[in-house]
Amino acid sequence: MTDTRTRIAVVTGAGSGIGRAVSVELLRAGWSVALAGRRTETLEGTAALVPEGAALAVRTDVARPEEVAALFAATVDRFGRVDLLFNNAGTFGPGGVPVEELPYDAWRHVVDTNLNGAFLCAQAAYRRMKEQDPQGGRIINNGSISAHTPRPRSAAYTATKHALTGLTKSLALDGRPYRIAVGQIDIGNAATDMTPRMSTGALQANGEVTPEPVMDVADVARTVRHMAELPLEANVQFATVLATAMPYVGRG
Repeated sequence: MTDTRTRIAVVTGAGSGIGRAVSVELLRAGWSVALAGRRTETLEGTAALVPEGAALAVRTDVARPEEVAALFAATVDRFGRVDLLFNNAGTFGPGGVPVEELPYDAWRHVVDTNLNGAFLCAQAAYRRMKEQDPQGGRIINNGSISAHTPRPRSAAYTATKHALTGLTKSLALDGRPYRIAVGQIDIGNAATDMTPRMSTGALQANGEVTPEPVMDVADVARTVRHMAELPLEANVQFATVLATAMPYVGRG
């Protein structure tokens, strides 16, 4: 039976890049979307791309528990429930810094955003999904190719993305009794404002700097939407979406 109920999503990091593309894809498909990010103006820019859509912009630092709690409270107050969390907010941190020179503050910032922020949002979503009626929902974590294989000089980013895979598996297991499906999308070289260096040259494991191909971020957004719109009895546990010719399979 087709579910005709309006579906409610929370997208973090919704002001740009992958988060913006996924938010636009969901809004155009009729979802109501709470847009979370650190800058209100960029969130409002995302909402303006689909003026007929039901969007709510909520300024949120995902590393702050009180702001995450406020995000989900505002979502439920406006839309009544939470059907989907796309746990997308993240940062690379300082790029190209040797591990022996990586400042602790920089390490901590990446961990707070990519891992602690993902946990806080997943926890808040889990609580809502467990208690709402009808029960359940879906969490999709944004992993990375770096959840499998690192780039040179990416210790903080790679460590958090490996940890996110463990978080995904644990949440998927713990969510089963409550109809909470949890999966992860691992993305390689989507063309966003965070990846212009790919086309000019990226450091490879052999020390060379080589341009890498990128793919349209809309292809990522369509994949997330497919995962999101499955019935809760089905789950894409892990999906890898990457530019076909990027040096991933042969990385290192």
